[in-house]
Amino acid sequence: MNDNIGPTIDAVARGEMIILTGDQLRGGDIDFCVAASLVTAEHINFMAKHGRGLICLTLPRERAVGLGIQLINASSDRQTGRPFGNSIEAREGVTTGISAADRAHTIRTAVAPGANSNDLVSPGHVFPLISRSGGVDSRMSATEGSVHLCELAGVGSAAVICSIMRDDGEMARMRDVQHLIEEFDIKICDISGLRASSTSGSQ
Repeated sequence: MNDNIGPTIDAVARGEMIILTGDQLRGGDIDFCVAASLVTAEHINFMAKHGRGLICLTLPRERAVGLGIQLINASSDRQTGRPFGNSIEAREGVTTGISAADRAHTIRTAVAPGANSNDLVSPGHVFPLISRSGGVDSRMSATEGSVHLCELAGVGSAAVICSIMRDDGEMARMRDVQHLIEEFDIKICDISGLRASSTSGSQ
């Protein structure tokens, strides 16, 4: 394993929020990331307040299929580069579905052991991103990186990510979030480090 990402893996295992960098498909955009199995309403509220981007559930393709989540616009000529599935909501236990508590409940419902399509309805307020087979070795993006990071941390194969925007609405870069990193002691993981850990682990 790449020793440089060890502290970040430990943070994810503890249910802490981290920042993912190095997405090669989105021109330097950065994301908050937390394990889906450990997500709370506080995590969702933090992402909504400090991230401001779309809050998404990332999960492997086989898990998405089991939940009845299908890739939108499956043909490559209609893809934006982000592999969105149909939006979801927990069938039970939510009110309007949009609150931080409701979205956290929907995510935990989706990733619970034994969960299936009967536990969810669509459309909803949680937006799935479906990871490609082969992980970060096949696509260097926050989708694959977040799934792989949670697997390394032993907290399942799904994550919650949120693109980070600046106060003026432009996409943030690392210099724009230094105050958050220092204030909340947020660990950082570059997706290239995950690729290195995947390669070393296979040797």
